[in-house]
Formats: sequence, C-alpha cells, structure tokens
Amino acid sequence: MEHRHLLPDEIDLLVDGEEGFGVAPLAAHVEQCARCRAEVDHQLDLVSSLERLPHLEPSPLFAYRVMSKVQVFEPWHVTVLDSVRRFVPRSRPALVLAAASAGFVAVTLTLAALWIGTQLGTVALVANLATERLRASVLDFMGATMSALVGETAAAALLGSGPAGVGAALGAFFLTVILAAVVLRALAQRAVAASAHGRRM
Repeated sequence: MEHRHLLPDEIDLLVDGEEGFGVAPLAAHVEQCARCRAEVDHQLDLVSSLERLPHLEPSPLFAYRVMSKVQVFEPWHVTVLDSVRRFVPRSRPALVLAAASAGFVAVTLTLAALWIGTQLGTVALVANLATERLRASVLDFMGATMSALVGETAAAALLGSGPAGVGAALGAFFLTVILAAVVLRALAQRAVAASAHGRRM
C-alpha cells in the first residue's frame, strides 16, 4: 500500500467507519501516509460540519404540492372504474337499495325491449305513417314555396317532374340568388370606391 495513495471510494470506506477484510490495510496505510491521513481528516471534518447543520424537514403538504403539478397518465379503464366507485354507496343498506334500484331499472328496460320486440310490426307501421306524413308535409311546403316563387302553373309543372326536377329547380334558384348577391356586392364596393375617390378630389 506504500506505493500508491488511497482512492476516493477507499477514503469513503474509512470515513463511514466500515469494517471488513479490505478495510484493515487501508487503515494501516493511513497511519503511515501523511497525505492520505490529511485527506481522511479533511473528509471527517466535512462530515462533522454537515452533521452540525440544522436538519430541515419539508412541510406536510410538500408531497401533495409536488404531485399536484405532475401529470400522471391514467389508463381509461382505471378512470372509468374510479368514476363508478364514486357512485357506489359505502354503507350496506345504501348498497342494497342501489342494487335493488339497478335491478328494477334493468328488469323494466328488459320488459320494454321485449314488448317492443313483440310489437315490432306495430312500431314499423307507426314509423311508416310518421315518415309518410313528414314526406307529405315537406312536399306541401316545397309546393307552397315554389308557387310563391314561380307561380301556380310553373310549380305544378315542377312538382310533376318529380324529385329530380324539383331539386334542379331549387339548385338553379339558389345559384341565381348567390350570383345576384355577388353582383350586388361588387356594385356596392364600386360605389364606395367611387365615393371615396370623389371625396379626395
């Protein structure tokens, strides 16, 4: 051990007061080497100074404050389970009442589904009637609109041509309205520009 000085980790073993097979030769070297002894003494003084410093403890809310700012990824199924657990009652009577209510709702929905299944023909008939009434109302509204826009005779001709003819006529009407709006806007912009030019003169 006389031919080299101690390494930092070997000095740490001596400062920490470790005991074992490899520590005895290190201690013997320190007894003979002034440089290593000075380094060990310096490290011991440093440890002693650190021990004399006041020990500070974080506030009880420190961990909460830190963790509230950390974004933790939570899988969707865990989120769903946590949400469901919030609504599950803790007391036994409330749990029994909630289970009975859930069972009642489940039985009611099952019976309603079975009744609708047995009455499927009636439901289909009512749905068809509602669809026909809606279609007739839409056609009446379209006929009244067309009559107001193009007159009775042209409206009758358009409605007689079927949905394709009515759609083409409505498309042409909306296209005409859009073109008229574009032209009017262009004319208004020209009038504003001419007015501004006249003021400058």
